[in-house]
Amino acid sequence: MLNALSVDIEDWFQVGAFETVIARDSWDTLPSRVERNSDAVLELFEEAGVKATFFTLGWVAERHPALMRRIVAAGHEVASHGWDHRRVFTMDAAAFRADLARARLAIEDAAGVSPRGYRAPSFSIDARTPWAHPVLEEEGYAYSSSVAPIRHDHYGWPEAPRFAHRPLAEGRLIELPVTTVELAGRRMGAGGGFFRILPYQLSTWAIDRVNRIEQRPAIFYFHPWEIDPGQPRVAGAPLKSRLRHYTRLSAMRGKLLKLLNSYEWGRVDHVIGQEALRPQ
Repeated sequence: MLNALSVDIEDWFQVGAFETVIARDSWDTLPSRVERNSDAVLELFEEAGVKATFFTLGWVAERHPALMRRIVAAGHEVASHGWDHRRVFTMDAAAFRADLARARLAIEDAAGVSPRGYRAPSFSIDARTPWAHPVLEEEGYAYSSSVAPIRHDHYGWPEAPRFAHRPLAEGRLIELPVTTVELAGRRMGAGGGFFRILPYQLSTWAIDRVNRIEQRPAIFYFHPWEIDPGQPRVAGAPLKSRLRHYTRLSAMRGKLLKLLNSYEWGRVDHVIGQEALRPQ
């Protein structure tokens, strides 16, 4: 089973956990670590012999074009993560379209390729954004991986399908939600902070269940800042956010390498190619 490996490229100060305490107009004054962290991810993938999809903020692509070119040169896919990590449900359809266009232009200029895939910041396509998938279809995207079919205090659309589907009856766009599993009557995720904070065996149990019992690929994600224990600390953030963000950063790289060596991993567009052949 080929599973989808993905990275959401954003800097340590651009995460949803800190959006109420770090103003966007201060970002250029803060020490950037996204290039060094993304290069560390590229080295990790080279060591494991895997390819992945990098969902990239246009804001980052514009400032780090050489990084974008290195990602493409290494055989990975570059996709869009929007312009500056604004949650989709905070926009209307027109603003969302403008955000997509600005990010696409920055990514094309930096990487020399046009993104075919999109991931909403903080998985913010949900029941409040019925216009989002139609806009993505109209803008020519082949797929979206923007839905987390769970209940969470920051995001989630628990009523959404758990696996790849076409959200538009007459459209070709495929939505590929991130992997979730049911445990003790509760649905949980298997990537990002769930993987970093929870025991390793819980994540492998989830992937095994999805692969072997449900016969579907896992859709795994993480962020470059998650392998950077030396990043600055944001003292003014809520305690819950700080605990989620900083817990077990030093253990993440080793856990990732072990996971990458335990399953088959590939780019999201390659997994989408497989999923598109399934009866809808």
